[in-house]
Amino acid sequence: AGDGTTSVVVIAGALLQASERLLAKGIHPQTITEAFLKAADKAEQILQDVSIPVDLNDRDSLIKAAITSLSSKVVSQESDTLAPIAVDAVLKVIDAKTATNVDLNDIRLVAKLGATTDETELIDGLALTQRIARNAGGPTRIEKAKIGLIQFCLSAPKTDMESNIQVRDYTQMDRLLREERTLLAKMVKQIAKTGCNVLLVQKSILRDSVTDLSLDFCAKAKIMVVRDIERDDVEFISKILGVEAASSLDTFTEDKLAKADLVCEQSLGTELGSIIRFTGLSPTASGCCSVLVRATNALLLDETERSIHDALCVVRSLVKKKALIAGGSAPEMEVSQKLAAWARTVGGITAVCI
Repeated sequence: AGDGTTSVVVIAGALLQASERLLAKGIHPQTITEAFLKAADKAEQILQDVSIPVDLNDRDSLIKAAITSLSSKVVSQESDTLAPIAVDAVLKVIDAKTATNVDLNDIRLVAKLGATTDETELIDGLALTQRIARNAGGPTRIEKAKIGLIQFCLSAPKTDMESNIQVRDYTQMDRLLREERTLLAKMVKQIAKTGCNVLLVQKSILRDSVTDLSLDFCAKAKIMVVRDIERDDVEFISKILGVEAASSLDTFTEDKLAKADLVCEQSLGTELGSIIRFTGLSPTASGCCSVLVRATNALLLDETERSIHDALCVVRSLVKKKALIAGGSAPEMEVSQKLAAWARTVGGITAVCI
């Protein structure tokens, strides 16, 4: 279910303890497991009979369920802000009429230090923790953005082997630098030609993904550059923005770009850097959303992030099985009573195990 870890451990421990007593009586393990599985199926039926169906369009009952999950956590006093966020995030990702499961990869938790927990918010669109490349004075806020995502490097090519070039003549050195300049200018020109004005550059291990020179050219072409996009994020970003990653300059064409109304950097205070927000995404982009998680220290930040994840899991299990049962171990009592009655009708060793 994604939450209720303690209960799982307690129940499993109690079951093992019980099976130990049965083993001491000389009952075969196979018999015990079979009986346990039968009892589990029966228990599920019993719970289904006492459950209350829930409607996914009824936002309040979903929020109540999420608050229940959060109330046992460290951030319980923030549950009024966090629970609606979890519910809205899930409802955004799914189609409430047809959904039977939620892919939690579509909900991205972006954690940032330096504010109280109640400043956690659901962002309609995408938030990135990367910095905008500022070295060359390029733009930092772009309206009507066309976003491109590249997986190649904007820098002069390197040889495959480690090689040192000796330049004996000043003209040769000039030629070397001039070649590099024309090469980069050509690359940037081709990117600008597609109308792209926000460029996301994937992190590169082998060489610099961007050089100062190429950043300078990008700034002149009024292209905002965001570099060091992690490889794991590429898939999510391309899904939420509806942008297609280009792995070489020749494949970078206009139809791969994504549109957004506004891409801007939001500063979060002096030491903390900033986040980049993409808002007003094209409706063709699939249902994804980001949650900006805030907290005052690293410990609380991790805890908040985990708690939100648990709340998301609770809402997800409601999407999978649209029903609620009472809390406070009422269902456990019900199950134990009904199973005891049922065991009498079964008879044999199985009954003992049940």
